[in-house]
Amino acid sequence: MNQFKHVAVLMGGWSSEREVSLRSGKACADALERKGYQVTRIDVKRNIATVLEQLKPDAALVMLHGKPGEDGTIQGVLETLGIPYSHSGVLSSSLAMQKDLAKTVMATAGVPVPEGLTLTRAEVAKGHAMAPPYVIKPVADGSSVGVFIVTEAHAHPPQELFREDWPHGDQLLVEKYIAGKELTCAVINGEPTGVIEIVPLIKFYDYEAKYSPGASKHILPAPILPFVYQEVRRLTLAAHVALGCRGVSRADFRYDDRIEGTGGLTCLEVNTQPGMTETSLVPELAAHAGVTFDELVQWMVEDASLDR
Repeated sequence: MNQFKHVAVLMGGWSSEREVSLRSGKACADALERKGYQVTRIDVKRNIATVLEQLKPDAALVMLHGKPGEDGTIQGVLETLGIPYSHSGVLSSSLAMQKDLAKTVMATAGVPVPEGLTLTRAEVAKGHAMAPPYVIKPVADGSSVGVFIVTEAHAHPPQELFREDWPHGDQLLVEKYIAGKELTCAVINGEPTGVIEIVPLIKFYDYEAKYSPGASKHILPAPILPFVYQEVRRLTLAAHVALGCRGVSRADFRYDDRIEGTGGLTCLEVNTQPGMTETSLVPELAAHAGVTFDELVQWMVEDASLDR
């Protein structure tokens, strides 16, 4: 029996991941309607507090990727209004979104993270901040938006960094590039899932490869040694706990299998609002564990609470 009758599905927003959020939100709203919920689909605008105060839903399913849904902002609104919500709370959402701070917390908990620097865009643009190859990424963005891989073939950092309309903030991470496999694992209801290897069929696993059907291949279970597989699962849960995540989260890793043992594993980041589109990883991981998409979405709603 459904604990919550009327669910507001929050989607869209104004981040660079708006279109993916709309797709995630639609898929989840459709699933909830199939499960018998009254569903209100909300394309989030800056008047969202007023809209929710008037609507008074029983719970909110947060399907906002990037700001303001993944950085603690919408969670603060929902806490203020007393509306139970899905996924992580104010602090853990904000912390996980701020990649440099999240790395510090994860490293303290024994989760290996990339060597890197936090610099201003001007500092990154004026010359190589470290010996190539290295990766440039926004401190607080997701879906590989604004990410560049700088190799030995590049005489200077990307010229895009000089754009007057640069949309990804002034603080950037410069991290040592880690060769190897792209792995991902999720936590659902306090338990780590299986592990997927992602093989991008175009460039690296960027925004296009994440959300375009056929742009990447997912291998589940990942073809890695069993003890490495289990270590990815252990580290995924450790990162989830260290950051204080709730509900569903997903951790992304690089694995350099030329290094003996599990020393080649590095956690790149934890996503507190993983995608729920037709090409997304969490629904695939859930299905591998015998949980259908509709069951997963229903659990996310019934797990909603305050003070997360």
